[in-house]
Amino acid sequence: MMVKGVSPSSGTWSGKAWGSAVVGGLALAAGLLPTPAVCADHNIIGAVSTYVVEHDDTLLDVARRFDVGFVALVAANPGVDPWLPGEGLTVLLPTAHILPDAPRRGLVINLTEMRLYYYRQPGMDPETHPVGIGSEGKDTPLGTTNIVRKQANPTWYVPASIRAEKPELPAVMPPGPDNPMGLYALYLGFTGGSFRIHGTNQPFAVGRRVTHGCMRLYPEDIEDLFRKVEPGTSATFVDQPVKVAWQDGELYMEAHPSKAQADQLEQEHHMSDEPAEGALELAIKAAGDAKDRLDIPTIERVSIERRGYPIRITQ
Repeated sequence: MMVKGVSPSSGTWSGKAWGSAVVGGLALAAGLLPTPAVCADHNIIGAVSTYVVEHDDTLLDVARRFDVGFVALVAANPGVDPWLPGEGLTVLLPTAHILPDAPRRGLVINLTEMRLYYYRQPGMDPETHPVGIGSEGKDTPLGTTNIVRKQANPTWYVPASIRAEKPELPAVMPPGPDNPMGLYALYLGFTGGSFRIHGTNQPFAVGRRVTHGCMRLYPEDIEDLFRKVEPGTSATFVDQPVKVAWQDGELYMEAHPSKAQADQLEQEHHMSDEPAEGALELAIKAAGDAKDRLDIPTIERVSIERRGYPIRITQ
């Protein structure tokens, strides 16, 4: 379905040109995931698209409209002011995703990517949504647990650690518009803390590192997920800033900002160079007998620029 102002990438740049600012000089024709079709082995889903900014748009507005996270959208569009992107500017939507290296069942959350994947049925492509995650020192645990229960209109029992930071908060916050858990919550079985996947009364927090360890989804996303996910569903949490996958005989790499870079994007709207550790080794392992086809300069550039969508790294 075509959306006003949006065009799927066809392997060449369309819309208003912005020259070398596009993905730091990585031309779309030289490696951006080019087609909307899912690859035959289901390692990559979605397609990168573009959107022409309207008069009142901020990148927060665009992010929610297209179900991407705020930091992900800022990372994909270096040099664009997130608050005043400019009417008529074409921005890139990072709406293609290499699936995380994790069991393809239940919920899979890649924390650095700030994205959730839901494998509703075996062999079917997952649904995917951006999430807000824990800020520095308030990380969500890694590993696998289960959804132990779910609750509509949840009550928030405010942890003592949060009340110590914000003593004005009550010990218990009933359901309602002031409840930061939103209208729906999925409770996780991790020990040593109260971790949940829930909605929010602050949608601008999605796709950012702002929580105390829980995952926030856009209200419309958690409402849909709440209807489908039942207690007992597995939930696997991984931390994979770099992912690689084959499609149509070509190898693609997707690199995301580190947590420190995500914080930098939040505060300064740009990030320092920080090559993704182990990216080349990961590519060599995935390439196998085709390692001679690897485009090493492109791998190095993708590793440094961390734009957050698949780029072809074979030649």
